[in-house]
Amino acid sequence: MIKNYQKIVIFFLSLSLTGLLEKSSSSKSYFDQSFQGWFLNLIQDEGKKPPQQPIQTSAIYRFFNQATDKFVELCEPKTAEPNFLVIGGGATPKSNEIALEKNILYFQRTLKNMGFNSPSSSIFFANGNNGEASIRYLDSQGTEQYKVPNIPGLNGSANLNNINKWIDNVNQNQGTKKPIFLYFTGHGILNKRNSDNNALMLWNNTPVTVEKLSNTLNQLPQDSHIVTMMAQCFSGSFANYIYQNGDPNQPLTKQTRCGFFATIKTLPSVGCTPEVNEADYKDYSSSFFAGLSGVNRIGQTVDSADYNEDGRISYAEAHAFAKVDEKTSDLPVSTSEVWLQQKANEEDIEVLFDIPIIELVKIARPQQQYVINSLVNLFEFDPQKSYTDNLETLKSSQLVTEAQKAYKIRLLMELLNVRMEQKVRQSNNQEEITILDRLIDCESSSWN
Repeated sequence: MIKNYQKIVIFFLSLSLTGLLEKSSSSKSYFDQSFQGWFLNLIQDEGKKPPQQPIQTSAIYRFFNQATDKFVELCEPKTAEPNFLVIGGGATPKSNEIALEKNILYFQRTLKNMGFNSPSSSIFFANGNNGEASIRYLDSQGTEQYKVPNIPGLNGSANLNNINKWIDNVNQNQGTKKPIFLYFTGHGILNKRNSDNNALMLWNNTPVTVEKLSNTLNQLPQDSHIVTMMAQCFSGSFANYIYQNGDPNQPLTKQTRCGFFATIKTLPSVGCTPEVNEADYKDYSSSFFAGLSGVNRIGQTVDSADYNEDGRISYAEAHAFAKVDEKTSDLPVSTSEVWLQQKANEEDIEVLFDIPIIELVKIARPQQQYVINSLVNLFEFDPQKSYTDNLETLKSSQLVTEAQKAYKIRLLMELLNVRMEQKVRQSNNQEEITILDRLIDCESSSWN
């Protein structure tokens, strides 16, 4: 039997996932304070003191400072070596933490670990090669210092002009066309008017909205295969780059696009720090690349993420690895997951709460099974029971850290992904099934 507080959870979660909060200013204001905050509060036992607001991140911009200026085609998963585009850094020296530089250095080590000795890659970071000491870090005494970027193969500054030149170069070399992998490690800002169109920040305080990125990539050939991995705050909004003009109310672009994002569109992410010790770094991109390559950022071997045992690790499998490995307050999502969650309504959530977890595990894909089983074991849940019934067995000691609280939400989101995929496939709506297959095929591609 569903209790009153559980019905409130159902109501607010269904509103958030279907976009109805856009229509209610009072509800949206509450939602924007923190999806994680109110959700965690609601599923605590009634009468308990709510947890403190969890997330503290640096360099979150206070306002959105620039106005926002049914074709479907299935694709086979791409396995050719990608053309890598890496964009990173802060918008100013103050927000250009050393962790962002180290993320790119780890990305380069990941390429080498996977056998790419001389990959097709372009790197645009912060102020580029102009010699300005723009990277903020803390020395051994904890004093703030600045240094010049030191990234091998750095091509220039992270600005739109360089990105457009890179696109022009790709267009001029269509004879050697490759799939594209775009990695962004930097900062993002929330568009309070429309969280479906948030922005990432380039050097010199330049915002690039979802709409802007989508239209910029339109300059590439229509048959391009593009995968993004973005680790910035509010990055889940960029799942909408799969649509024309980055607008979820419009059809998909003709290009094949998909992506993976550190967290949902209304939450900041973790990982931007001036600390220099990489052993302390815990963030989505670190876990994603560890899962993809089998080697973490301090050189240690990690368990294989080849969950379907086909001899290669797909982006989707690396994403699943990160959901369990990344012990932070982030709520990672992919394009197909955002697409599915947007379709969930109140009835879907209510049904989900009554389904035994084991029934969803049976129909889940291998990487989804890994996430669900790992988190079920973490909380010592009974898979024969529903998510709701299992919540009643949770002990306060199991919800001490922000990571534990996030894991609880990640499990619910994973169960919802499985349930909504089942619903779409049972609907016999061929257009929606084709769109879903297209996104899943793209996410199932890999570097090799």
